[in-house]
Amino acid sequence: MKRFLAMMLAGTMCLSMAACAKPADSGTGDSGAAGGEGGEKKTVGVCIYKFDDAFMTTYRNALQSMLEEKGYEVSVVDGNNDQAKQTEQINTFITQGVDALIINPVMTSAADTIISAVKDADIPTVLINREPTAEQMAAYDKLVYVGCDAAQSGTFQGELILDTENKGDINGDGKVSYIMIQGDPENIDAKLRTEYSVKALTDAGMEVEQLDLQRGDWDRNKGQEIAQNDLAKFGDQIEVVFCNNDDMAIGALQAIQAANRTVNKDIYLVGVDALDAALNEVVAGNMTGTVLNDAQGQATQAVASMEELLGGKTFAEGEQSVYVDYVKVTPENAKDYIK
Repeated sequence: MKRFLAMMLAGTMCLSMAACAKPADSGTGDSGAAGGEGGEKKTVGVCIYKFDDAFMTTYRNALQSMLEEKGYEVSVVDGNNDQAKQTEQINTFITQGVDALIINPVMTSAADTIISAVKDADIPTVLINREPTAEQMAAYDKLVYVGCDAAQSGTFQGELILDTENKGDINGDGKVSYIMIQGDPENIDAKLRTEYSVKALTDAGMEVEQLDLQRGDWDRNKGQEIAQNDLAKFGDQIEVVFCNNDDMAIGALQAIQAANRTVNKDIYLVGVDALDAALNEVVAGNMTGTVLNDAQGQATQAVASMEELLGGKTFAEGEQSVYVDYVKVTPENAKDYIK
């Protein structure tokens, strides 16, 4: 009997010790942290629409740096401006079982396909730079869009022209005659920048005349070619050159200088992104201004939103878009943004 009681007591002590013992290391226990179960790094797939876009180069480098500093295992892929290729890359990441995705779509028209794929795989996803509709976003509650309000950037471009001494009407004929060098018209940012840059002028009571609108696909060489052809065709009629991004604006500047026109004297030129190359031109007086598209701020918010999703947060319809403000950049403040 005594032996039986002793065995029971020993068993009870073992159970008590096991209950009080510290468990083996199983990671942070925080599903939103970079360390996963067993101390394994969480994996993040980043899809960029194309690597040779100047703005997205700044953005992806900021993303990769932030994620790696936080301890994530990061894989960044180039879609080469090919939606079929990017869709394949997304499917590969899904097959590999990444913990989260950050996607800069090649085409906003592919949003339904992308959202359906990540939803079926139950992978928390942040879309960046190219915004789907609210209805498309609502299909999946582990989905967030991080970007800027493109209408604001267009408005700021128009305001940069309104802030000049003659409000863009250089020849004094009562109207602002302009050419518009557009990005990809399928991109909502291009559409809104095109619309709202001109709307800012008309809302201020200015009469406008569109001499030309051409698709430049965000490309510097195309910007130069379009501006060159338009300057040859319309000559001194052109008072303002609106460009949907800085790369095209820098190309347009090359054409303007080759045509012996002088920015801020007999023609105005504005872009968007505040690339260092453009900021230097603004400081030098060779661009009227640009609009800061805050890559660092957007990358910071994209990572923060991704970590919220990894931590289990879900988003209701109407709460899935997070915007970072644009900033007007003029010769007075351009130096503040040069890296």
